[in-house]
Amino acid sequence: MVQKVSVSVIMGIYNTSDLQILQRAVDSICEQTYTEWECIICDDGSSDDTYKLLLSLTGQDKRFRIIRNKENLGLAAALNHCLKYVRGRYIARMDADDGCAPNRLERQVQFLDENEDYQIVGTSAGLFDEDGRWGHREMPEMPGKRDFLWGSPYIHPSIMIRKDALLAVHGYRVAKETRRTEDYDLFMRLYEKGYQGYNLQEELYEFREDKKARKRKKYCYRIDEAKVRWKGFHLLGLMPGGFLYVLKPLIVGLIPYPVLVWLRGDAQKKLRT
Repeated sequence: MVQKVSVSVIMGIYNTSDLQILQRAVDSICEQTYTEWECIICDDGSSDDTYKLLLSLTGQDKRFRIIRNKENLGLAAALNHCLKYVRGRYIARMDADDGCAPNRLERQVQFLDENEDYQIVGTSAGLFDEDGRWGHREMPEMPGKRDFLWGSPYIHPSIMIRKDALLAVHGYRVAKETRRTEDYDLFMRLYEKGYQGYNLQEELYEFREDKKARKRKKYCYRIDEAKVRWKGFHLLGLMPGGFLYVLKPLIVGLIPYPVLVWLRGDAQKKLRT
């Protein structure tokens, strides 16, 4: 009997051979209350035992398909490779070091089934590191074009998207400047085509973010982000008014790191009051 598939979960992975971390991600997919899913995982040219570990973890579970890139091509290329194999009408993202609530897929499928005007649905997320939970991230409920000025209004690995919409923009754009901003670039291209999204104000995703080991983003990546902003803001009709926001990652990169940490902490305190 052929398994019915409505949701295809796609994941790119590179040198993540920590058994405990991978087990958590795989288990959180297997424990979903929604059962009509498949999971395609692309090992993006790992140089460690990631590929073998993935095969051993998923075993004989035919709901998983493990594919492989011969060399490391980046997340955008890995996810596009996954798209060649998807069978579901909805595509959900997931990262290999994260987790999600058991009803995540169920709630997102329900939303897209009941709201045909929306093509993307994301969620809020709990933030955790090796010491456990330390924070919460909530995104705008109904992101509009101007929400892209500050940054991406979606938590990338939390989203579910209609396959037809993702294929209509030819998936992720593989380019030097999208190495760390493939999601930001994708969402702006989707909005340029008239597609809309929504964020469930429910904490359905568990996002790993190590607050202790967080390092300053390399300045070359900030330059790449500025290029993505420049192109995306033009597509969305946000220029020339959005020019200062194009410069945001470059300006932030010049702020001394201790000052930046203090500013972030102060901003978080204000949000809580």
